[in-house]
Amino acid sequence: MRNLKILLPFFAGVILMLLLFFSFKSCFSLSEKKEKSDYYLLTNQISKMNKMVVLEQNFSAMQKTKMSYEFFGKEMTSNSIITYTKTDAQVSYDLNKMKIEVDSINKKLVISELPNAEIRITPSVEIQSMDDSFFNRISEKDIKNVTQKAKQTAINSVDQNKLRNEGRTQLMENLNNIFVLAKALNYKIEDQTGKIGILNL
Repeated sequence: MRNLKILLPFFAGVILMLLLFFSFKSCFSLSEKKEKSDYYLLTNQISKMNKMVVLEQNFSAMQKTKMSYEFFGKEMTSNSIITYTKTDAQVSYDLNKMKIEVDSINKKLVISELPNAEIRITPSVEIQSMDDSFFNRISEKDIKNVTQKAKQTAINSVDQNKLRNEGRTQLMENLNNIFVLAKALNYKIEDQTGKIGILNL
């Protein structure tokens, strides 16, 4: 009986210590890392180019990505990465795919096919600064994830429909310049594509 009285407090103490251990462990375990990105558009410039690349858009942007851990819904530790993204978007036409027939008897240039616009978007990302901490280290995986998101954000910022429409307008102007000599020789430009008649070639 005496041994039982000695063992009961001992076992109770062990159970109490185990309960306290698991309670503290659950309190101090890290939750899933959270990210929040702020995107700032810095410049946005469009320039026309009289070559196969008929339109080019260049813009730059900065993005701040914050990564944090929370305990019970309260932020305990965080760090951030600031990226600078330069993006070049181009509209080009492969004029080798344009089909033109010369009718010298009837003095006509017949345009039977125009190439489709090709849009190329090229973002490049630079890390401007990293706010690292001892408890919340920035890993290579974090950097890769942040730079990939910055590239995707830049791509999504390009209005491809607007770029394609402005590129086609510039293509029409370029074709008008190309056909100046033909018009000077009294050649009639016949558009079978139905796409460039608005210029009254």
